[in-house]
Amino acid sequence: MAKEITKQVMQEDGTRIISAEKKFSFKKFMLQWEWMLVLMFVAVTVFNLIKIPNYANAKNLFSATRDFIDKAIVVFPMAFVLMLGEIDISVASTMALSATIMGVAYQAGFPMALAIVIALAVGALCGFINGIILVKFPELSSMIVTLSTQIIFRGIAQIILETQSVNGFPAWHTQIYTAKIGGIVPAALIFVVVEALFFAYLLHYTKFGRRCYAMGNSTTVAKFSGVHTNKIKIIVYTMAGLFAAVAAIYLSAKMSSVRSDIAKGYELDIIAMAVLGGVSTAGGKGRMLGASLSILVIGYLRYGLGLMNASSQIIMIVVGALLIIAVAIPNFRESVGQANWFRKLKGMFVKKA
Repeated sequence: MAKEITKQVMQEDGTRIISAEKKFSFKKFMLQWEWMLVLMFVAVTVFNLIKIPNYANAKNLFSATRDFIDKAIVVFPMAFVLMLGEIDISVASTMALSATIMGVAYQAGFPMALAIVIALAVGALCGFINGIILVKFPELSSMIVTLSTQIIFRGIAQIILETQSVNGFPAWHTQIYTAKIGGIVPAALIFVVVEALFFAYLLHYTKFGRRCYAMGNSTTVAKFSGVHTNKIKIIVYTMAGLFAAVAAIYLSAKMSSVRSDIAKGYELDIIAMAVLGGVSTAGGKGRMLGASLSILVIGYLRYGLGLMNASSQIIMIVVGALLIIAVAIPNFRESVGQANWFRKLKGMFVKKA
């Protein structure tokens, strides 16, 4: 922990101002979780360079991001949900239902732009329903509630479409996926970068973000401190549902069609990206920089394994193992730091001040 320096400043009127400033610690800076993610990203890059010819081509690297942009869009609001000490495993089903309603609306004769607006409204409504249930029934855990809504939302999508699919969307809708800036950078990637900056500002530089941190540490304490915890919880879940609908619009453009099984299993990757980024599932800990880096780590890892024709089961095992390692390292480091043998060993080499 960085040392605090107490300063006393004497003003002209004789009053004193006492302030505490944290001294910069290079050791603490280098031990941040984001550096571990950078090392992981370097390791993934080296692995892909060895196994895949022409991997380092800039055009190929930018094009590869289009395969995981749909998940990246939902990672940032998911980080906010986890920051509260909650979870939302219904986001993939929200994507499916939003895309389904959009496809049915377009098929019924609605203009595509209006169908997209309807899809966004459906996604926000799904998130709002999750938030309202958790607020009205605080004794229910978010895992149980969102597991239930996951089944309900996906079930509604399956009832509407059954085994059918909706396609024939206008050409400009497909451009959401194919459009590039300068012939290299996907336009959707620019959207994700702007989204990341927005959520980083919201979390780290606004009262709303600080209140989310406070709720993650203790909802009860935050509530008695004057924070409108119920309102914030509803906003965060509605935000997650809204961006799940945005991801659904992108995914429908990517697939050029809509089916009820769209985005199946996506919630696991989305949560894994957030947790690998250092966002604690217990709440009150995490940064958007880590979430952004973890998107690249898992995204390019999946991309590389896919190009090597690895089976989906192998990819799931690798991502799962990576997630276990990510969760275990901080706990292992803390347990080692608290161990008696480590303290004795440290005392032999470190002189007391």
